[in-house]
Amino acid sequence: MSNQVRRSGFTLVELLVVIAIIGILVGLLLPAVQAAREAARRMSCSNNMKQLIVALHNYHDTFRRLPPAGYYRQDVPSSSWSIQARLLPQLEQSNLQNLIDWSLPYSAQGHVARTRVPVYICPSEPKDEIRPSPKSHDPDFAHYPLSYVVNVGEWFVYDPRGGMGGSGLVYPNSRTRLASVTDGTSNTLAFAEVKAWNPYLRDGGKPSALGAATPRNPGDVVALGGSFKTNSGHTEWVDGRVHQTGFTTTFGPNTRVIFTQNGQQFDVDFNSYREGKSITNVTYAAVTARSYHTGGVQVSLADGSVQFLSESIDLGVWRSLGSRDGGEVVGAID
Repeated sequence: MSNQVRRSGFTLVELLVVIAIIGILVGLLLPAVQAAREAARRMSCSNNMKQLIVALHNYHDTFRRLPPAGYYRQDVPSSSWSIQARLLPQLEQSNLQNLIDWSLPYSAQGHVARTRVPVYICPSEPKDEIRPSPKSHDPDFAHYPLSYVVNVGEWFVYDPRGGMGGSGLVYPNSRTRLASVTDGTSNTLAFAEVKAWNPYLRDGGKPSALGAATPRNPGDVVALGGSFKTNSGHTEWVDGRVHQTGFTTTFGPNTRVIFTQNGQQFDVDFNSYREGKSITNVTYAAVTARSYHTGGVQVSLADGSVQFLSESIDLGVWRSLGSRDGGEVVGAID
């Protein structure tokens, strides 16, 4: 008579129960893991912004003024290197800045424009990648995006005819000093987050006169029109123009400015006429602070602090924070 060996194991029902339990545990743990990762990314983002505002203060200590949003000639159209390019040495990027020939436009220096500057990229930015430029004569020319941009005011940005700039911390050809921030550095925005690869409207030429009122709502901005670019806003850290390296307080953080084309909706920025493209056209802009962090945006204030501001912040308070010398009393904002 042969011996029979009894083998133990899972039945199909037991296996299914175990799989179900594992699935439930994963479902419970996954949100916690994702929340922990987001908290870490948000902390890293805050650290980036802290480095940026400290760099701005160090620049001010060295040159006794803040760098402008860009330098533009008033006799002929011109482009300009960004404030981010001028802050490179204060961010331990002197080697990169040493590659820049300031006498030449950034469009002729793709070896610089295509360089990724880690401190300029939010870790939550999903398109942390190079942007080839199809219009360049140099096949290797490309740009790299950024997540942190400078405050150039509420709506009006620049008038090349008189050299007048907007109400922000800086503006084109500005020579702002911290002493001229009479609203108080703790009440004035310096930098804010934006989303890279953002669509925008540009160069429609409206408004065309000085003194144009700030738009009441996003629909008013979209109605002004312009040439539509699907995904290249905030993709050029070297470019001093507002839709690339600046923001305005026209609308509050994460406000959706919807433009529809061919049945598809886009959340856009707006630049009435790009700085430096003309020596007569005024620049107005609605370039919104946006973030991939839920509920608001990271900002740095001119006093050197970094805060996370809710997207539900009062619009009047937000606009007051965008002004360097408007005489507003903001009060507590956190």
